[in-house]
Parts: sequence; structure tokens; C-alpha cells
Amino acid sequence: MQPPYDIDAAIAALAEDPPLAALIERVGDYRLRLRDMQSPFRGLLRAIVFQQLSGKAAATIHNRVKALFPDHTPTPELLLAMPDEQLRAAGLSRSKVAAAKDLAAKTLAGIVPTSDMLAELHDEEIIERLVSVRGIGRWTVEMLLIFNLGRPDVLPVTDLGIRKGFMLTYGLDALPAPAYIRRHGERWAPYRSVASWYLWRATDPVGVT
Repeated sequence: MQPPYDIDAAIAALAEDPPLAALIERVGDYRLRLRDMQSPFRGLLRAIVFQQLSGKAAATIHNRVKALFPDHTPTPELLLAMPDEQLRAAGLSRSKVAAAKDLAAKTLAGIVPTSDMLAELHDEEIIERLVSVRGIGRWTVEMLLIFNLGRPDVLPVTDLGIRKGFMLTYGLDALPAPAYIRRHGERWAPYRSVASWYLWRATDPVGVT
């Protein structure tokens, strides 16, 4: 599914920054496709499982965790009631079990918004709510905003790929500080998610030939 914003308008606006315009020209079309997370609870549970693991290993554990639930569909109620030992046997570390259960509890408490509620909240409101969950940091929520919710104006300045992409695009000798990227990126509003996608591509040799 394509993001719900005007890609052509975004590209035209970002092209006013010459180094970014050159990167866009090299990389070509904007190809971000949104991921279906089914619900904020399930999307964040997946994020917790995938943290600090390779994609293949994380996917295996995620599938084992889902298999513990009817129809492979975790719910906050069922996860809270499940013994820690079962989740550990599926491959979750103790810290991830604690994070998953905190996520479930905060979902039931209404701190983690429903999908309908998310649509009504601004980006920073979503970040503030979700980083209160154990094991969920700002970067994780920023990825959800870009790749699941299709928010157009998110710039994950602490992301290593963003920092490397910025360094290459702007010809810097070292990785820029997040604050430097944040200041420069103000000129990209309200399309900083699109700029982020292109900065990630700058580190791909295919994208810069």
C-alpha cells in the first residue's frame, strides 16, 4: 500500500535542496510501501521480538510466539495470562517477556492507542505514549510512524543509516550529530519521511551508481 501523501509534491519540495535533489535523481522513484501491522499492539509486539536480532531469527521467534495463541493472533488479555515460561520457551528473553507484558498491560489501560485513536493523534503524542512501554524507544516508534502509519514528516535523526546517508549526500568527513541533521532537516518539512527514505538509499551502492 502506498503512503497517503502526495509523493510528487514531496519530491518537488525536497528537490529545492540541491544535494538531496542529486540523491533523488540517482535513486529514482520513491518506493516505500506501508506495512500492515493489524493493530498497534501486534505491531509493537513484533517490534519487541525483532529487537537486536537478525531478520530470519526474529521471524522464527515471532512465528513461535504467535503460534501460542488461537488463530496465531496474540491479544493483550491472553498474553498477560500466559506464563512467562511459555513465552521464554518460544525464544523470548526475560527482558522481552517483561516488555511484551508491559505492552499488553498498557494496551488494556488505554495508554497504547487503538488504530482509530492513532489516526487522531499527532506524531509527538504517539511517541510520548508509546515510549512509556518498557523496551520501546523513540526510534521504534519513528519506524512505526513511517512504515506502518504512513506519516509524512518523521526524521529519525539518531538512526545510523540516516546519519551515514546524510554524511554521503552532503560530503561530510564524519557522521553528523543528530542535532545537526535535525536543524538541516527543518527545511524538508512537511516531507521529512520522504527525505529519510532517500537518505537510507544513499548507503546502498545500487542507489548511487
